[in-house]
Amino acid sequence: MYQSMDFKGYDLSNESEEIVPIGSLNHLSTKYESLDYEVIENELYREEEQKKGYRYVVQKDFSRWMTFFWIGVTIAFIGIIIFISIEIGTTFKFNMIKKYFDGCTEADCMVKPYFVALLLNLIPSLVGSCLIVYVEPMAKGSGIPAVKCFLNGIKVPRLIRLKTLVVKVIGVTCVALGGMWGGKEGPMIHAGSIVAAGVSQGKSTTFNKDLGALNFFREDHEKRDFVSGGAAAGIAAAFGAPVGGLLFSLEEGASFWNQALTWRTFFGSMVSMFTLHSVLSAYHGHPGDLTYKGLLNFGKFDDLSYHILDIPVFVLMGIVGGLTGALFCHLNLKLFIFRKRYVNKDWKKVLEVLIVCATTVTISFLLILFTSDCKKLGLDPTDHPIQFGCNDGEFNAMAALWFQLLEGTVRSLFHDTPDVFNTTTVVYFCICAYFITLWTYGVHFSGGVLIPGLCTGAAWGRLVGRAVFHFFPNTNIGIYSLIGAASQLGGITRMTISLTIILVEATGSITFGLPLMICLMTAKWVGDFFSESIYDTQIELSGMPLLAWDPPPLSSNIYANNLMTHPVITFKTKETVGNIVKILKRYSHNGFPVIEYVQNYELDEGKTKCYLRGLILRSQLIVLLENKVFDGPLTNYWDSVTMETFREDYPRYSSIEDIELLQNDLKLTIDLSRFMNPSPYIVQHTMSLPRVFKLFRAMGLRHIVVVNDSNEVAGIVTRKDLARYKVIRHMGKISVTELKFSSKMD
Repeated sequence: MYQSMDFKGYDLSNESEEIVPIGSLNHLSTKYESLDYEVIENELYREEEQKKGYRYVVQKDFSRWMTFFWIGVTIAFIGIIIFISIEIGTTFKFNMIKKYFDGCTEADCMVKPYFVALLLNLIPSLVGSCLIVYVEPMAKGSGIPAVKCFLNGIKVPRLIRLKTLVVKVIGVTCVALGGMWGGKEGPMIHAGSIVAAGVSQGKSTTFNKDLGALNFFREDHEKRDFVSGGAAAGIAAAFGAPVGGLLFSLEEGASFWNQALTWRTFFGSMVSMFTLHSVLSAYHGHPGDLTYKGLLNFGKFDDLSYHILDIPVFVLMGIVGGLTGALFCHLNLKLFIFRKRYVNKDWKKVLEVLIVCATTVTISFLLILFTSDCKKLGLDPTDHPIQFGCNDGEFNAMAALWFQLLEGTVRSLFHDTPDVFNTTTVVYFCICAYFITLWTYGVHFSGGVLIPGLCTGAAWGRLVGRAVFHFFPNTNIGIYSLIGAASQLGGITRMTISLTIILVEATGSITFGLPLMICLMTAKWVGDFFSESIYDTQIELSGMPLLAWDPPPLSSNIYANNLMTHPVITFKTKETVGNIVKILKRYSHNGFPVIEYVQNYELDEGKTKCYLRGLILRSQLIVLLENKVFDGPLTNYWDSVTMETFREDYPRYSSIEDIELLQNDLKLTIDLSRFMNPSPYIVQHTMSLPRVFKLFRAMGLRHIVVVNDSNEVAGIVTRKDLARYKVIRHMGKISVTELKFSSKMD
């Protein structure tokens, strides 16, 4: 069933652009590298540890807690900036639209408010899209799939840059002001991750400013933990749900977790929510009132009681959510392929955003024009009721759904009054919401699918509630709207535990936890039967080598010598500078086994053997060359080179092409034994794939050295060698396929 596959290093002298087949789910990209989560316990590390003692341990632990505190505070203020900017901008926009709408008494005067709304939506949409397309494409979408890959151990270019954060914040504000169907809650997770990565390093590579603090956190495994906490704090600020944020980071994000990280992440999430509530309560004239919710508030449900007879209905709603969610993922995949083939120019990407924006505005006006759903003022679930087509003292219910933020629309659909919307109004809105969300998700703007998914589900959930209300008049329709929202979003994202707690915290009632769990688990099972989640589909389309939680089943007949990359480029313990430079320029490898040749007269009649002595990283060699740590009669680097020397350039190390060396330097040697990892993880060439996978996955490794029976280096196993065995589950069937590596274009 499996075939051995040699994956040799690329010759950088002929490096070219990579091609990943459009729409392929069976290719791995070779452009993504792994992060170095393993602690390199070389001589420098042990010397530093012994010198600093236990006081250093206490200081480092205290610094972790304080760093999480400032991460929470910073994310909260970013949320405050986004919230206030959107509130000011949308208040102006909706008041302008309301002004022109309320002046209309007939259909023929719809032209002026239509063009006013179109202009007020197109301008911010254009700004936001241009920022994504021309300034920083990595700020596109919610950023959740990319953050998930980073926490899995993949180095995603430009993911956690300051420029990405700035574009993300401006972009998500423009999305809301432009009336686009994209939530700001997903981008808050990405923003939180960027803040955590930046604050924890104590320096800015963008401004070339080093504060000289938190140097001991300048390692990939430390940054990983902070990013996990930052993502959770982003959820806490967006939903007012610190526990939900913690569980989201655990369920959807982090691939590595420990008990201490749990407490620190919860602390950062709590600080984020507390800071945001404190400032926004003061902004709204209620200083000290910490009951003010976060960026999303579902409001309070007066009655969340349910009967055992409601459970089958909740299960059926979960099935509907799973089916519609799987269909959403499938259709979005087809849209992705279409965009890759035809929307492949920058101007086309911006134009698509403008077309989507204009279409959304047009659909909303047509629905308002051709439906007649007038309700008395007082029932209005919006701050900007529009009178169009209604008598004095009434408002247009269809306009109330469209002309407010999506969070407000969700809150409106959760309204427990049965007659606040006619059935026809909700049906039209539900159908349009589903397809607009489908079309919008994937365009070049900073918006996620969380709130649009909740909005769509809340609409058809309200229809179910009205049907139940027809037979049982005491039914709270808002409950079914909430279940529909959870089912729809669960079917799209396959979130279960975290989404349950987020909705429980957002509604302020723990009593409705069980129905949410039931519908979300049902939606996940049904959705998984047909397709991957929307996030996993995006990851597969990008070709990122994401490692699953478990190894492929029935794969014990695959051994390390079938997995490994070979032949391996190695260095001797004492290597010439010229050879190191030559190899680094020619190959793109990031880890090199260090060997030593030993002549064994007893066993092999004097035959020379090459034994493994350690492993050294490309980044370490770059630092050694840059600082000219060479052996020679006039060199003495033993006291000048410390662990701080290697942390100074983290995380952006120089390229080998940028290092200037004299001709005489190339003849000198470097003793790698002091700097290499003397105890890398090694496996026998006969070890099975499941055991290699578990070791690699559990320890967060980047390289595993494979040795033969004589303890000689036989090969090396990296992330791509393991990720290429993909488990496919579809329609109740399971299979394992071997992915292909993307090719190069000359």
